Amino acid sequence: MNATDRTSADLLRSALAADPARPLVTFYDDATGERVELSVATFANWVAKTANLLQGDLAAEPGDRVALLLPAHWQTAVWLLACASVGVVADVGGDAGAADMVVSGPDALDAARACSGERVALALRPLGGRFPQTPDGFLDYTVEVPSQGDRFQPYAPVAPEEPALIVAGAEYTAAEVVERARGDAPDLGLTGPGSRLLSALPYDTWEGLSAGLYAPLATGASVVLCRHVEQLGEDSLAKRIESERVTTTALR
Repeated sequence: MNATDRTSADLLRSALAADPARPLVTFYDDATGERVELSVATFANWVAKTANLLQGDLAAEPGDRVALLLPAHWQTAVWLLACASVGVVADVGGDAGAADMVVSGPDALDAARACSGERVALALRPLGGRFPQTPDGFLDYTVEVPSQGDRFQPYAPVAPEEPALIVAGAEYTAAEVVERARGDAPDLGLTGPGSRLLSALPYDTWEGLSAGLYAPLATGASVVLCRHVEQLGEDSLAKRIESERVTTTALR
């Protein structure tokens, strides 16, 4: 990635310019058998559409706080980069009642209702399926996002020195997210393009977010993000590591 990249949105733009066809996020849910692989180009398209939804339909502005009540999932990764693109603060697992808007998975809808602002619900179903019935008081992400534009331009430049992420009670600026992700890469075994990290860590700590998204993105690597990996036996996990050409792991 470019040394001049100061935000995670910058990192994604550099990845898109370097090799749009390479895999960026491969997601497994071992509770449902789902496997989704997103190239850099496909991931960036989801991010652009989601950022347009945030900035346009939801009227999010730089500095707004968005509570993300979501597990480690490819759609969560999309929302993290969409927030970075708009300049809003992604508060992972944050207090919905103190947030300007909330994005919730199906298991956190009750907590999400504490938010007095806009509420978006993600069904997190295989193949990006929608809710059979949209939860009361929420927009269904899968219904709203397809019609959004494929290119995104923020209304105002995103300042690297402004807050961008809150997780586990710690706040990071956009630049700190990039710096910490780059700093984590050696310990995670990420040596640059061609590295492929399998992460089974949840997204509720910096370590989980770094291994499961930011560090691979910062180094031109890719991530195999595994949810419910505890339901996978050791032999099956070993086969996955081999079949996905994993070069390094973050399992706990």
